[in-house]
Amino acid sequence: MSNGMEKGPPLARGWCRPGGRGKGSARSGKHAIFRRSTMVLQRWFYDGGRPNWMARLLDRGTAALSARGAGPGYLVALEVPGRRSGRTVSLPLVVATVGGERYLVSMLGEGVNWVRNVRAAGGEVALRHGRREEVRLEEIAVDRRAPVLKAYLQRAPNAGAHMPVHKDAPLADFERVAHRFPVFWVTPSHAASPASSAVDDEVREPVQ
Repeated sequence: MSNGMEKGPPLARGWCRPGGRGKGSARSGKHAIFRRSTMVLQRWFYDGGRPNWMARLLDRGTAALSARGAGPGYLVALEVPGRRSGRTVSLPLVVATVGGERYLVSMLGEGVNWVRNVRAAGGEVALRHGRREEVRLEEIAVDRRAPVLKAYLQRAPNAGAHMPVHKDAPLADFERVAHRFPVFWVTPSHAASPASSAVDDEVREPVQ
């Protein structure tokens, strides 16, 4: 005997929580709150374009883990000599890949120490993720950066807290801000031996 209530699974009946908000809507709301909180925290870590004490502590820990091969393969520890001290500085970075080539991006722009150190070292640095790889970082021209910046934000969405463009924005939006964010192409080191750096016979070029 029918009791007047429509039978079927909750979604088929358009089931929702009191107040008209379904489970999906509630989850979306929580995700948006978490996302905003993460962005605020990221900005606090790097307020003024420089890491605070907490960010430095986390960076050291993440770099140590990345050097040992922990985490995804695109998370590496960059090792570069300090331009003043000469001591090796290690920090974690996300590798963006475009057209089979690897790139490093400065999400904080021109003024960060690792960018200055890389330039002072002539680009001769090392990347570590379980093994140490000597490489040369070549800075690419502003008009070639947009595809790399987009690929970078797709892989490291939290960096969006420091870059005024959405990860799904068209390339034209990335082109407008490209001058603010240095991009380095990862190439074989001039100082590396053939055993430590595999060099293809074909001519390699950065993203066009």
